[in-house]
Amino acid sequence: MPISLPAGVEVNVSSDNVITVKGPKGELSQKVNPSITVKQEDGVLHFERPSDSKEHKAMHGLYRALVANMVKGVSEGFKCVQEVIGVGYKVQATGNVIEMDLGYSHKIFFELAPEIHVETVTEKGKNPIITMTSCDKQVLGQAAAKIRSLRKPEPYKGKGIRFQGEEIRKKAGKAAAK
Repeated sequence: MPISLPAGVEVNVSSDNVITVKGPKGELSQKVNPSITVKQEDGVLHFERPSDSKEHKAMHGLYRALVANMVKGVSEGFKCVQEVIGVGYKVQATGNVIEMDLGYSHKIFFELAPEIHVETVTEKGKNPIITMTSCDKQVLGQAAAKIRSLRKPEPYKGKGIRFQGEEIRKKAGKAAAK
């Protein structure tokens, strides 16, 4: 499946199979396996594999998906929204450092990669929200997973850090003694 390039996105394929994508949101590069050939024609990228072996099919799909994510990232960008649910849980962002109060005896300071922009919103009566944006999907997902692992949602009350819209299956607590 070819990748169509939106306006304002430039793709450069070097001789050593490194694809560099530049756009309004940033610049990303990815090394592609030498057995996969990349051709650019009329604002469209085509990926071709030498044979239909399982290994070549796997690499073909992998590199096509990685480059498609790069093109989308530098043109539109990616966004990740997380909710912090729990009484007394607080979140505050200063620059690229998130300061979190998650019910432990200490505050947690989490430093993000420089290509991630973070925003926190705390409204009275609502759960604090962490919004992260980046052009690199892999770096954004890794940071979001690491933040979620600091206090995973627990199955009884649902307290913890979860992605917005994520459903947590709750368990029934202890039955009352008779």
